Formats: sequence, C-alpha cells, structure tokens
Amino acid sequence: MIRSHLHEFGAARGKIWRYRSLFAVAIALICFFLAVTPARAAIDNDRYDGNIFVLYAGNGSLVPARSTFQEALISPKPVILDFYIDDSRDCKRFASTVSRLQDFYGRVAVFTPINVDSIPVKDSYGEDEPGYYYEGILPQLLVFDGDDRVRFNGKGAVKYEDIDDVLREIFDLEPRSSSVELKRRSYNEFSGELAQ
Repeated sequence: MIRSHLHEFGAARGKIWRYRSLFAVAIALICFFLAVTPARAAIDNDRYDGNIFVLYAGNGSLVPARSTFQEALISPKPVILDFYIDDSRDCKRFASTVSRLQDFYGRVAVFTPINVDSIPVKDSYGEDEPGYYYEGILPQLLVFDGDDRVRFNGKGAVKYEDIDDVLREIFDLEPRSSSVELKRRSYNEFSGELAQ
C-alpha cells in the first residue's frame, strides 16, 4: 500500500516537472519572439513610439525642458514654446524642425517643449501658463521675444524658414536673402578643429 502511494506521488511529481518544463519552454519562446521582432516605430502613424525628439529628430536634449514655461518667461531671452504630443504623426515629423531650430538658436533662446497631455484642464489660464496659448492644433509653435510678446504663432507643420525669419528679426540678423545659409557642421569638421 505504501508502495502504491509512493508510486502515485512519484507520478504526480513527474507531471508537475513536465508542466513546469513546458511552461519554461513556452516563456522562453515568447521571449525569443519578442526579442527578434523588429521595432515598430514609424513616423507615418499616430502610435506612441516613445520620445519623438529622440526617435525622429535625434535630439534628447529638448525633453524634458530645462525650464518651466514660467521660468522661461522670466528669462531675458526669447522663448520658443512648442506644443506636441508623442503619438501624432504631424508632431513626429515636426520634431526635426524644432531640433534644427535648437541647433542654431539653442544658446540664445529658451526652448520649452510642452506635451499637451501635461496641461491641466481648467476653465481659464493665466498668461504665464502654457494652456493660455494652446489652441487645440498640433503641432503648435510660438515664439516670444525678450519682452514676452508673441511674435509668431504657427499652427501645424510650419516651415523652418518661416520661424527662422522671425528669429532673425528678433536677433537683428541679416535676412535670409542677403546672408549665408546656416548649416550644421559635420562631426569631422568639429573634431578636426579640436585636434588642431
């Protein structure tokens, strides 16, 4: 009788180990297929892929913003306020324009990207709150001069040149038609200067 109970106990224990083994194999296969599945980030859809400035503009320095909108307004520098959302194809495409602006004006202007999902829902906003300026269209980019006056309010995917013209005016730079086109240095040019 004891032998039959031991035999039944051994058989049950064997089944448990088989089920555990099958479960472990199933988990391993799921992990394998998840690991070899290609990333599905795409600029032409409205899916959340992650930080749009990192993924589509190659610029992780924009988000999180270095200062709040209120802090940016206190600064004597012009402010560039960019309303975006990470799961918008239009914002994904526009991220490179904002990044390009930062390339040329990042030291002399304050860039404040605001994810519209972070704007608290209220009946009214003060002029020092981003919700005061947001008009429900994405992307939306505003340029404030050093005196906190709105000099540009672009809705949708506005052209870099339109924003650049306003910034050239604010900084008293030559118009685009009479100046050399601003271009980003290549890495080799920059590192070559450091080596000399």
